[in-house]
Amino acid sequence: MTTFTSSLPNELLENLAVMAKKHNIAKNKIIEKALTIYLDQLNRAEYARSYQQAGKDVKTMQVAEEGMAYYLEDLDNVTL
Repeated sequence: MTTFTSSLPNELLENLAVMAKKHNIAKNKIIEKALTIYLDQLNRAEYARSYQQAGKDVKTMQVAEEGMAYYLEDLDNVTL
């Protein structure tokens, strides 16, 4: 594991210390979990933006519509 040094606002560090003590969790574990969650949210937002952008692209939408037409055709041919 790599050591990382950073400066954070005093109020944030105080809140971190209080929560770490209250929940008996190491401060670095709280920071690790918070950063993991935040980075995941950034990735999800980027993924959502890519879909929004694709939805505005005419050629991409045409390909998607063609694919859906084939999919619906296949569903019609399925016997239960």
